[in-house]
Amino acid sequence: MAPTTPRLVVPIDLKKKPREQKVPLHNRWHPDMPAVADVTEGEMFRVEMVDCMGGSIGDNDSALDVKATNLFVAHYLSGPIRVLDKEGVPAKPGDLLAVEICNLGPLPGSEWGYTATFDREHGGCFLTDHFPAATKAIWYFEGIYAHSPQIPGVRFPGIIHPGLIGTAPSMELLKIWNERERELEEEGHKSMTLSEVLHQRPFADLPTPEACLLGKIEDGTPEWQKIAKEAARTIAGRENGGNCDIKNLTQGDGEVSFCGAIEMDGFLELKCEIIRGGMHEYLTSMGPTPLHVNPIFEIGPVEPRFPEWLVFEGVSVDESGKQHYMDATVAFKRAVLNAIDYISKFGYSREQSYLLLSACPCEGRISGIVDSPNACATLAIPTAIFDQDIRPKSGKVPVGPRVVRKPDVLKCTYDGNLPITKNPSARA
Repeated sequence: MAPTTPRLVVPIDLKKKPREQKVPLHNRWHPDMPAVADVTEGEMFRVEMVDCMGGSIGDNDSALDVKATNLFVAHYLSGPIRVLDKEGVPAKPGDLLAVEICNLGPLPGSEWGYTATFDREHGGCFLTDHFPAATKAIWYFEGIYAHSPQIPGVRFPGIIHPGLIGTAPSMELLKIWNERERELEEEGHKSMTLSEVLHQRPFADLPTPEACLLGKIEDGTPEWQKIAKEAARTIAGRENGGNCDIKNLTQGDGEVSFCGAIEMDGFLELKCEIIRGGMHEYLTSMGPTPLHVNPIFEIGPVEPRFPEWLVFEGVSVDESGKQHYMDATVAFKRAVLNAIDYISKFGYSREQSYLLLSACPCEGRISGIVDSPNACATLAIPTAIFDQDIRPKSGKVPVGPRVVRKPDVLKCTYDGNLPITKNPSARA
């Protein structure tokens, strides 16, 4: 007998705002948020989702909507969904929840997405000291392929993935998050363990009632006010999974533009299995409590395959020439900057190159972590995504005016006063 059509448990109306949806959405982690639906293990069910900003960033010819973005709203999540076993008993703390992604795609009528960098005053990005302005590129989907009018000459299989998926924390785990992140926010500027070359701020996104959405819990009630002060923001990935953006689920490794990969409306068709007591059986705590564990993933059977790659290396030396000790973040930043400037030799602006590396199926690696004083990171780019050969060739180095790829990404001005990092050896 053929399997039944997946049951729709969270529908989305693209004509309505996140707060107007029939099934309430939320944008925080908290154990006391009630489930919006129940599913049984083994049952195939469908969940529809809005993009991370809930439709505030549009398919238009301006990046002003990115510049005006309020990061307190991110991310709009569908759920919570309670998983029951065959006897109707829900999953509980200590169980291992195995979630299989059986199908996914864009919502009908919304076959597009975007990649962007936030203004440096409003969250910035991985390279915000180099790219302080808000930028945006729109991507359109043709089956599994993605292309952008703002980054012409590029086409790649943009396989869709859930950028954020996780389980609700227990109150004990929530308190652990809030305590350690508050300490980082308050004391981090005094710490020598922070990477000196990263300029994103704040250090942590602490709980706040601003723009808080708690699903079925009505805004402004005493219950809402209590939970809004405790509930964790969804920006960071943590022990519950969350905002991990695993490339093999899949997009460009590192999501380096921060508003990266390709943000979009979509659907998931899922089924779950409850492994009773599986946390203790399969996962080992790497911390002071049994809660200090992290999710494990299986790589899906569908992924882009490319025969040829161009690989860029970075080591623990920053743009000023300063030596850092075994700093993988510095090394990866250098690898990304090296790739951006190289691609820019073939007619692309640096902004086009940067957004492309956040969306295309490139591969980032910590390639060496033992050879003092330099950690080594690499970024591999599939050459087949370009309509020109970008490999170095004898006698073929571009000279004179290069073929400029127009139009460029949508871009705002940067009106802040924070210092900008420039490469002292960069050519005009």
